[in-house]
Amino acid sequence: MAEPVTVRPSISVKKPFLTEQRRSRITAYTFISPFFILFAIFGLYPILFTIYLSFFKWDALGPMKYVGIKNYDLIISDPTFWISFSNTLIMGVMGTVPQLIIALFVAVILNSSLTKFKKSFRILYFMPNITSIVAVALVFSTMFGNNGMVNWLLNGLGLDNVAFNSGWWGVKIAISTMVMWRWTGYNAIIFLSGLQSIPTDLYEAAKIDGANRSQQLLFITLPLLKPFIVFVTLLSTIGSLQLFTEPYVFLGQSGTGSTREEGVTMVTYLYSEAFRNGFFGTAAATAVMLFLITIVFSVLNMIISSRLGGDTGGDTA
Repeated sequence: MAEPVTVRPSISVKKPFLTEQRRSRITAYTFISPFFILFAIFGLYPILFTIYLSFFKWDALGPMKYVGIKNYDLIISDPTFWISFSNTLIMGVMGTVPQLIIALFVAVILNSSLTKFKKSFRILYFMPNITSIVAVALVFSTMFGNNGMVNWLLNGLGLDNVAFNSGWWGVKIAISTMVMWRWTGYNAIIFLSGLQSIPTDLYEAAKIDGANRSQQLLFITLPLLKPFIVFVTLLSTIGSLQLFTEPYVFLGQSGTGSTREEGVTMVTYLYSEAFRNGFFGTAAATAVMLFLITIVFSVLNMIISSRLGGDTGGDTA
């Protein structure tokens, strides 16, 4: 006769809530939490509140009144808004395209083995970026004045004076030159770091194959420098759409000069709507429009860069 089988009750061991893995995760999230907290307070909340405010009429003192998309209708029907948009694009192109070309040329020179005092030159080229923009704008206001140094040089060449502080194109040339002077060295340093990441063996092999300097630049330097070019172009595009300090200081010394049609940008238009006219709703709508325009130009920039990069890669192969 078989003996009865006794079943012993299983003893369940309750695992602690704070396991070693969970402790590691909590520690990691604790260390990175300050960034997300600060971003939520100073980044995400202002963005969401700006979108919310764009549907209201508000003067920053009284109660908010819901107006729907009326603020967007107001800025779209305002000719000054479209003038600011066109000015932003024109000065962006005038200040960005020559800036990137000169920055790449400067970076190639600084990376050359023939250049002496490399470190000193790198510091000098980066100095404009850390100089106070207000001081820079005041100096350029003097240089581009009616009796400034630039007009003095033009007169020496037998040319007439240019109204850099009041002419339609003169203002754009002066502001674009200021932007180009300030950011060329910064972009040159980024290009220089990209050039230094390219293996020198490629250049030595190209020399053995009989490639000259222009061929090395076209088929080695530019294709391998593509990520840095895309990065710098994207930053420069976004920065040109957010142009504010240069035209504000250069033209704003008369009180309302920063909103003059020949030099008004989208950000100075936004600033004027909010802090001079007291129309925070239309200013918020302008900010949302600028945000969408920046996204569109950034996506176009990435698409064009990727297509150009694909063609370059095919030619190189």
